[in-house]
Amino acid sequence: MLKFRSPLVVSLALLTLTLPGLATAQVVESAPLPAPDLFSAAGRDTGLGPDLWTGASAATARTVLPLLAQKPLSPAASALARAVLATGARGPEGGGDDPALAAARAQALIALGEAGSAQTMLRRSGGLDRNAALSQVAAEAALLNGADQEACDIAEALSVERDQIYWLRLRAYCQALAGAPAARLTFDLAQGVERDAVFARLMGARLSGAGDPGPAALRGGLDLALSRSLGLDLSAAEPGPGVAFALEGPPPPQARWPMVAADEPISAAMAVLAQGDLALAEGVRSALAQDDAPQPEPLDLALLDALIAAAAGRPDAPTLDRLVERGGVGEARLRRRAQEAALLLAALGTPFSPQARGEFAAFNLPQAKAPTARSFALNQAAAAGLVGETALLALWTSAEAGANGPAAADRAAIIAALDRVGLDDHARAFAVEGLLALR
Repeated sequence: MLKFRSPLVVSLALLTLTLPGLATAQVVESAPLPAPDLFSAAGRDTGLGPDLWTGASAATARTVLPLLAQKPLSPAASALARAVLATGARGPEGGGDDPALAAARAQALIALGEAGSAQTMLRRSGGLDRNAALSQVAAEAALLNGADQEACDIAEALSVERDQIYWLRLRAYCQALAGAPAARLTFDLAQGVERDAVFARLMGARLSGAGDPGPAALRGGLDLALSRSLGLDLSAAEPGPGVAFALEGPPPPQARWPMVAADEPISAAMAVLAQGDLALAEGVRSALAQDDAPQPEPLDLALLDALIAAAAGRPDAPTLDRLVERGGVGEARLRRRAQEAALLLAALGTPFSPQARGEFAAFNLPQAKAPTARSFALNQAAAAGLVGETALLALWTSAEAGANGPAAADRAAIIAALDRVGLDDHARAFAVEGLLALR
């Protein structure tokens, strides 16, 4: 039997029982938000969510992030890397508070042309003054962006490992900018620790205010700052990673591919599509359908249709069937092109007809080059919906493949995995890139 402590409680209880439409009180539970870590600061808005790194392996991140700063990437892989690295999200478990991993993230962004994103991200990160590696990347990002005083402030605030050669050289430069007499002493000290002929030439001219400094040097941010301060011709020097972008401007967020068009419609349509103009490519394709238009080779036309379908993100089963058909006839090199194109289009989710599926299954395509274990891990990460982990594994294989991107079998696995975790724009970019390579 229910017992109530007061008439008011009784009245409220009876009112609740006699008025079914009256909503009962609900208990709202709240949980504290996780504290920000070194990956939480965003470099820019990428459209990716704060759960990007949920379930991701810190061990994989420690392997892949340094590769992205060292290895050349294809345009599709570069666009994917820049998006995931510039996203603000708590880092992989066990890695979000690792300064070395955070520095590798920022260094990769710089090498990929996003020194501005790295600078923004590191400005919002704490603890720079207590970690030399993070501070060095922050200083380099500032120098690449022409913010010399910000780099000097970072150097001044650093409280650890101030005797490292990078900081000695940067302090000498900063003291010279400020007109401090100590600049010569710091320069001599730096050269005594580790001699560098290029730094000696440039800094010596900066300190003396006379003499021939020789040609510009662009190995990194400090070289760039020194060369700029001396008014040297920057176009004559070979830029290091990230420096070329600092001079030319950051790359576009979407992947783009340089392509010289031949003097015929198919090539022209592919070239404009490679630069992101899907509408113009579709216009050229429509003109080819006119009765009086010259008829291109069937495989070339099928490749253009596959490119348009991939760029637009729409399934095109008839084109896939045509590619499979072309994959069974003609010269071996033409059959291979058609077979690989069919593989890439199917990886985006375009369905085979029963007949085409049977014919495709008989193709003898080259095997994947990525290790079996990594390919399995990629599939498992995609199946579990681990967005960041899937991207890292895709980038691992891409970095090992080089500037031309992965081979067809590896590329198809990457396309399918990225599409499965919702990175469909990047999946399409990998497909377009692979199809352009088959032109």
